[in-house]
Amino acid sequence: MAYLVTQPCFTEEVWGSQMLQRLAKQLQYFNQLPRVNEEIEKDCCGIGLDFGLFKSVEVKNDQSSCVNWRERRAAVLICLFEGQDGELRVILTKRSMKLSSHLGDVALPGGKVEEGDADDYATALREAKEEIGLEPNLVQVVATLETFISQHLLKVVPVVGLLVRKGDFRPSLNMDEVDAIFDVPLKMFLEVFINPLLCCTSNLILGH
Repeated sequence: MAYLVTQPCFTEEVWGSQMLQRLAKQLQYFNQLPRVNEEIEKDCCGIGLDFGLFKSVEVKNDQSSCVNWRERRAAVLICLFEGQDGELRVILTKRSMKLSSHLGDVALPGGKVEEGDADDYATALREAKEEIGLEPNLVQVVATLETFISQHLLKVVPVVGLLVRKGDFRPSLNMDEVDAIFDVPLKMFLEVFINPLLCCTSNLILGH
């Protein structure tokens, strides 16, 4: 099922607290800036970013020419919410031990594009619903970050979404894919899973 995404209207009813409204505006602005690895979108060659939870690889020209990137596109959801202490937090999962690869790894909700997905936002939202029961209407998507190439030659698009009404989220895990769900402070996420992209954008996201 495809989930359509409307243009944002920065009000308290839609975006929650002043901090989340400010974050949404900052990310929308960031999304309009030229991308550092824009060449990946043009010819799919170059060095993908290490997004911490996913290892990226250098894709050589001869290797890239053999890859159908339209069929090997994926999206992950960086779902942020405001904790009780006013701190931004991000939702993570522990991959199921039943999976054939990366079993037990910490990950962001996400997966490969399917035929019915309207865009990368739709892919990330669908996967989050399938994996952890996060209803798409609870998430306000605001931006995509730098695309990177995974070690399995997937072009991965990080999608940033805000969970304004955290209390309305009732996790329902797909135990074939996910063993656990948890959240950590965004600051710790940026520090532990640091990479060139997050180095450039952490101050923006954290409002520093």
